[in-house]
Amino acid sequence: MDAQQLQEQLFGFLKANPTQTFSAQALTDGLRLNDAQGFTKVVQALAALERAKKVKVSDSGDFQYDDGSQGIIGVFRSNEKGFGFVKYDEKEDDIFVNPDNTMLALNLDEVRVKILTRGDAANGKGPEGKVEEIIKRHIESVVGEFKLGSDYVGYIGTIKLTDKKLATYEFLVKEGGLHPTDGEVVVASIDTYPTVTMPKHFTGVVTETIGYKDEPGVDILQIIYQHEVPHIFPEAVIEQANQIPDTVQPEEWAGREDITDQSLVTIDSIESKDLDDAVVVWRLENGNFHLGVHIADVSHYAVEGTPLDEEAYNRGTSVYLTDRVVPMLPRNISNGIASLNPGVDRLAMSAEMEFTPAGDLVKHRLHTSVMRSHARMTYKAVNAILAGDDDTRSEYQELVPMFEDMAKLHEALSNKRTARGAIEFDAPEAKIIVDEQGHPTDIELRERGLSERMIESFMLAANETVAMHFDQLNVPFLYRVHETPDLERVVKFFEFVKALGAPVQADPNKVKPEDFQKIHSWFVGKPEEQMVSTMMLRTMKQAKYSEEPIGHFGIGAEYYTHFTSPIRRYPDLTVHRLIKHYAAQGLGEEAQAKYRAKLPQIATDTSTRERRAVDTERDTDAMKKAEFMEDKVGQEFDAVVNGVLKFGMFVSLANTVEGLIHTSNLTDDYYVYDEAHLALIGRRFHHIYQIGQAVKVKLIRVDKEQSALDFVLVDPDDAPITDIKVADDHRGSFGGRARGDKNHHTNKGGKPFGAKSDRRKPVGAAKHTGANRKDRH
Repeated sequence: MDAQQLQEQLFGFLKANPTQTFSAQALTDGLRLNDAQGFTKVVQALAALERAKKVKVSDSGDFQYDDGSQGIIGVFRSNEKGFGFVKYDEKEDDIFVNPDNTMLALNLDEVRVKILTRGDAANGKGPEGKVEEIIKRHIESVVGEFKLGSDYVGYIGTIKLTDKKLATYEFLVKEGGLHPTDGEVVVASIDTYPTVTMPKHFTGVVTETIGYKDEPGVDILQIIYQHEVPHIFPEAVIEQANQIPDTVQPEEWAGREDITDQSLVTIDSIESKDLDDAVVVWRLENGNFHLGVHIADVSHYAVEGTPLDEEAYNRGTSVYLTDRVVPMLPRNISNGIASLNPGVDRLAMSAEMEFTPAGDLVKHRLHTSVMRSHARMTYKAVNAILAGDDDTRSEYQELVPMFEDMAKLHEALSNKRTARGAIEFDAPEAKIIVDEQGHPTDIELRERGLSERMIESFMLAANETVAMHFDQLNVPFLYRVHETPDLERVVKFFEFVKALGAPVQADPNKVKPEDFQKIHSWFVGKPEEQMVSTMMLRTMKQAKYSEEPIGHFGIGAEYYTHFTSPIRRYPDLTVHRLIKHYAAQGLGEEAQAKYRAKLPQIATDTSTRERRAVDTERDTDAMKKAEFMEDKVGQEFDAVVNGVLKFGMFVSLANTVEGLIHTSNLTDDYYVYDEAHLALIGRRFHHIYQIGQAVKVKLIRVDKEQSALDFVLVDPDDAPITDIKVADDHRGSFGGRARGDKNHHTNKGGKPFGAKSDRRKPVGAAKHTGANRKDRH
């Protein structure tokens, strides 16, 4: 059984015997887990249950069901209106906390909450609680613009906070730290948090200055500091990196296969500098394809336990921010000795695979090697070759036959993934072009051509092969997992698409990837396609790292890991380390024990740091997109509705810029939110707005600091009409559309456009940002 099943069994047993305590050994014996790993797995499962406050430990070290009488520990998520929710278990409803019971907890604080009323599933009401203790503050420092002077005696100034969640708070700067000048962007440590007497104030001292607000690059640095992304390498790390030779040394060839004569190539975007994968394909005598995926051997340089390795772990991943990269490793490694630059020898971890013409894996081998890239290819050049461009084919004539074989193998692998139910979304991906001052001059949509898809196929194949290899060996390993969606979300999604006419035959209790794939395919080319894709993504869970091989739902893979990008992702570095470890130490219990206890924490930490990087990239993109739109106020654009909430709808332009149309700016009617269909419906004239709908909008306001744009509809009368008769308790399904009455009803109530208390982003489709993103799953 996997870790989740073991936790459920242990929790169920302890809950059924709430007054008794049991030792870990007794529970292991009771479950008849008599193999060498049984006791360790039980202890790990019990530790996870204790962290979740589902079990407690007695003074003697035994385990017992925790009835929650001492409170539940979770993470507080605040709302601008003062209330919040405490999340403590993926499978349980969040606990609602009203403004009087928050104890002034801040967003993402770890808190202990007492349940006041239990939830009632019958009427859809969740549990309500009261924060009784703030266990750990999420933020210990803040970032913002320093303003000289304060209305409060004893303070040298204030800080205008960057974090949107703290926009309503004031930070008072005390003596004892740096004395910045007016307009400087600073970092300040927090000495006191909001109190009953000063519920909207922090105090602290300035610890660092970043630069002046309008200086080039300071805006991005602000976001880096706000998300606490490590971006300055410690001296010990630089010293270690500088000691690494910039060429492969003769003694480093020992024990490695020489594959320097193979026609290996790297295929990346033009701007990529950290080239961590090379590929080669040839046809075998039996008609099968040989695929070689050869990855930079970063673990050879980032030796476990050294400053270089510890810093890489602390960073977790490289972060790609418009015109710069915050690398996981120093540049003389990421762009130098570990980068598979053409014409030079490089150390590699190699996955060699044999596939039939139908895309079936029949043989594979993992080993260390010394390789040499024969060409530094770009996606653009390979796309031109495969499209038949004579000049490009002539330039690379010796490699053309291999690229054609690559395209054939990709088609087979892609068809194989489709047959098993893999879901592929073609969400637009933006590339923000900036000038030398960092000011955005254009937003381009990245083209995902045949070569991009081809390389993605090869990376997926290597990742799956490595994961399968070690899962079948039944040894501790690190996996990339994507869990099956929750039943409740699946049911809601199926009901949603059925209302749009989709023939859904799937059982939500036994949902499979192909169920989602069939729904997606049914809507391809229809007006609702983007809306359904968005809702499908919202239904699914977030991919993460885990020591448990539970597979990847989104790509329909039974086995999956991350092996192909160790220059920029610590999990890949860990996977390389594990491959070498088992190759050198064997598969015995002693070899397995070395990493078994470490992997759960590595999985948790790297997943958290991945989310930190994604949030930083997303915030940077949003800020730069807002800056790009600053001089376009008053202009009109074609847009698509990509999110609908009670207070308005979010729209997306063709260049991926997003903004809000607040309900107070929908002046032709009074609009009611229909949660079942995620739509705004006019009470009087029945105009309807829903996700995926095309609209014409005009930009009326841009706030770069809050990355916020406000739009109004150019012609609300062009909206479709629904036959739903809207009342306070409106019901029904969408019926026929017709042109409607053009009389206007003005809503003079409501909040002003862009009201901060309502500006919440919908949970939307994941957007892939940054360069060199070859396997995003």
